[in-house]
Amino acid sequence: MKKKVKVVAAVIKNDQEEILCALRSHDMSIPNKWEFPGGKVEKGENLQEALEREIQEEMKCFIKAGDVIYDHTHEYDSFIINLIALDAKIVSGTPIVTEHTKLLWLPKENLDSIVWAPADIPAVETLIKQTERAHQ
Repeated sequence: MKKKVKVVAAVIKNDQEEILCALRSHDMSIPNKWEFPGGKVEKGENLQEALEREIQEEMKCFIKAGDVIYDHTHEYDSFIINLIALDAKIVSGTPIVTEHTKLLWLPKENLDSIVWAPADIPAVETLIKQTERAHQ
């Protein structure tokens, strides 16, 4: 029986409507792939609380987590991840690298120009489709 992990991910937009992408470090599972930053939901936390805590811990800035954008379950070789992506906005501070290798701000339409962790791909595709619809 594979372990199932519930994870929240922040789709953080800046004033230019770019989205924050984080490169997983070589010592993390699924190394050198891009992801939306976030982490595990702890017992007793709601999705927004978990995401706000994780971003504060990992990136030393404060966000306001909003609505769920995408909820997807992905099965890796050794575990199952339920990835829930939420809309988020920075309320104070600037994201800094502590656990990841690199941070990058990308326009929505360019999100497919980097190599994403498999669990994040459906959320990326959803965001790109929203952008395409908005430009039609």
